[in-house]
Amino acid sequence: MSSQPSRKPSAINIVFVGFIAVAILFAGYTDKMQAITDASFESAKTAVELAIGLIGVMALWLGLVRVLEAGGLMYNLATLLKPLMVKLFPDVPPTHPAMGAMILNISANMLGLGNAATPFGIKAMVELNKLNPFPGTATDAMCLFLAINTSSVALFPLGVIGVRAAANSSDPAGIWLPTFLATTCSTLVGILVALFLRKRSQVSDMTVADSSGQETVLQTEDEVKPVEEPDFSHLLYPSGRISKIIAWGFIAGFLFSMVYGVIIRQSLAGFFNQDFISYWLIPTLILLIIAYGVGRGVKVYEAVTEGAVQGFEIAIRIIPFLVAILVAIGMFRASGAMEALSTLLNPITSLIGMPAEVLPMALIRPLSGGGAFGIMSEIVERAPDSYSAFLASTMMGSTETTFYVLAVYFGAVGITRIRYALVAALLADATGLIMACVFSALFWG
Repeated sequence: MSSQPSRKPSAINIVFVGFIAVAILFAGYTDKMQAITDASFESAKTAVELAIGLIGVMALWLGLVRVLEAGGLMYNLATLLKPLMVKLFPDVPPTHPAMGAMILNISANMLGLGNAATPFGIKAMVELNKLNPFPGTATDAMCLFLAINTSSVALFPLGVIGVRAAANSSDPAGIWLPTFLATTCSTLVGILVALFLRKRSQVSDMTVADSSGQETVLQTEDEVKPVEEPDFSHLLYPSGRISKIIAWGFIAGFLFSMVYGVIIRQSLAGFFNQDFISYWLIPTLILLIIAYGVGRGVKVYEAVTEGAVQGFEIAIRIIPFLVAILVAIGMFRASGAMEALSTLLNPITSLIGMPAEVLPMALIRPLSGGGAFGIMSEIVERAPDSYSAFLASTMMGSTETTFYVLAVYFGAVGITRIRYALVAALLADATGLIMACVFSALFWG
């Protein structure tokens, strides 16, 4: 059974063309052609530098993920959360490595470990793509995972709290509760929207066009070929009591070092607020992964270097996707269209209690994490204890750089037909912004 293949352009294609066209047309009326020309070259350069900068991070963390895979943690995590994950991701086998990678990504995002969350997320996309019968087209599991990723519940918005503390705010962690509540709402909306659109797409996507443009009929669950279990036997050695003693020795030694840090600080709260949250979390995670590998009989060095090869390849693969989206965003901002949009929307946003100085950050946040972080930092530096600073900080922790995440995650596996992923992610983002206003007003002061 077949029908005519879809000729509709993808959502990301429409967004890309829209940004470029509006930027050029707007620049023509505002005499900013030189600005968007410079922005196009600068953004392309920035995209490549960003991707190259990711190589080391990707290599390190995907190497560490390989240690967890070889030790069986992905399998254990997936088994532990099987009831929930099976309901959310019925198309993914419960013990598939994608399950563990998604759990690690969501956990890292919740803990505010952005540097670790991105490699975990890309690893999840790579594993999900192995289940994809249509290369180049996002699966339902990919769309839902992206919706959760861009709206993930924030338990520790560490970066934002750090900026507020550096600006001498009287209550730098005061944004924690409104941020947690806002991200909880945005995550629920993202999941519900993705599940709703998944049901609708099951009717409209009975046939899809693959990356070569050839018509293909969707497979039923029974027709999907079985997944090969990865073989990590070459990365394992018989672990005995000595390996476990060494692993627990690492953990015990680390716990003693924490006690020593508390003694030096002479304050448990001071150590956790000033040192542990800001500097110790990433090293703690790395040590725990290594200790886990040693205790499970994993050849840690070989596993890290093997996983790093995959990280290097992925970081190079995402360059074209990053260049395209960052150039479009850079030209849009340089043309003055972003400022005009802020002015146009200000009467509407004022109804939900969003000050005019915060609106540019809210608009830029889905497009550029660095740009939004810069605006937020400037607002906080100018008046760290103002309502605008409180709201901007909450918004920063309650939303994600949606277009960057889509470009990186889908670019890593060559997805160009993103289906409803963008709609679900943007609705989750909008929910995060609105609820940030609501909860900031409730908890301010």
